[in-house]
Amino acid sequence: MSATREIISSGNDLAARAAVDAGCMFFAGYPLTPSSEVMHTISDLLPKVGGVAIQMEDEIAGVAAAIGAGMVGQRTLTATSGPGMSLKAENLGLAQMAEVPLVCVNVMRGGPSTGLPTRVAQGDIAQAKNPSHGDYKSITVCAGTLAECYTETVRAFNLADRFMQPVFVLLDETLGHMHAKAIIPTEEEVKKGIVPRKRFDGPAEEYRPYGVAQDEPAVLNPMYEGYRYHFTGLHHDAMGFPTEEIETCRKLIDRLFRKVEEHQDEIESNEEYMLDDADILLVGYGSASLAIKEAVNVLRDEGIKAGLFRPITIWPSPEKRMHELGQKFDKVLVVELNQGQYLEEVQRSMGRLDIEKLTKTNGRPFSPADIIEKVKEL
Repeated sequence: MSATREIISSGNDLAARAAVDAGCMFFAGYPLTPSSEVMHTISDLLPKVGGVAIQMEDEIAGVAAAIGAGMVGQRTLTATSGPGMSLKAENLGLAQMAEVPLVCVNVMRGGPSTGLPTRVAQGDIAQAKNPSHGDYKSITVCAGTLAECYTETVRAFNLADRFMQPVFVLLDETLGHMHAKAIIPTEEEVKKGIVPRKRFDGPAEEYRPYGVAQDEPAVLNPMYEGYRYHFTGLHHDAMGFPTEEIETCRKLIDRLFRKVEEHQDEIESNEEYMLDDADILLVGYGSASLAIKEAVNVLRDEGIKAGLFRPITIWPSPEKRMHELGQKFDKVLVVELNQGQYLEEVQRSMGRLDIEKLTKTNGRPFSPADIIEKVKEL
């Protein structure tokens, strides 16, 4: 059994602590409600372990500096909320194309634009799938408990180094500012599970960072260690130099997809709560799932057998499992704090359009009563 510890903390604080425990040595960002506490905490923690935390002039500079740290081999973090993700979009595309690993914590709030800075929403689900233009396969995890604010941030760093790309950790205002007890792994347990990024140790003249198998990420040795290659946002060859050669360009983009798609078993994570004997399937994620679980408990006390499917890995979506569940359940209800951004993915995965939804976009969380009322309508 893994060693654990109890800590009373907030979700934002736990995400910052997780980053440091997972070996992050660099943070760059800009304070943005409701994510600011991630930066506040990590700026205290990193200097104590020899790391660096910098408040940049804006969100664009924050992610640019984080990418620079990733290029020299450091585990690196930035954190923001929805408007900041919009500003980071162009540089996140660079990181996808150049295959630079980093973790971005996004504490979701109301939007679009300035929206409701101090209120909760789950409005960045669609954005997390394609935060930048172009073709690539995003990896996005979504915490649903305080403990997962920690454990999913740790997992994100391992995924970033395994797949050599940005990995997004979605929190929301409710989880980010919730303050309670969480049971999390010890620092020693986390360090035992660290998955380092691959590196090339052969002769420098044989080094081809992007010359890898079609289902594998680039092997980027840290800069300034004797291995020469080129970083670019342009389509590039095995050495990273720009090219427009037809087959090279096709294989590059194909690989950005296949390196994720063909290893989805390493990425996918979800929770199934009281589904074995359920008659009604509820789908939800993030802080909304806390209200859903309470609603499921109350409904069962009243003789209504409901159950929850909660995707923890949002992108790539658990489409195969959702398809199976769509064949099993006649009544499906998707609950989310937006207008139905994940509903579209559930419909696609299940191959159905007769799926009910319960949504809220006024900045307030769901109560179990909201969900119970909707389920009884079904």
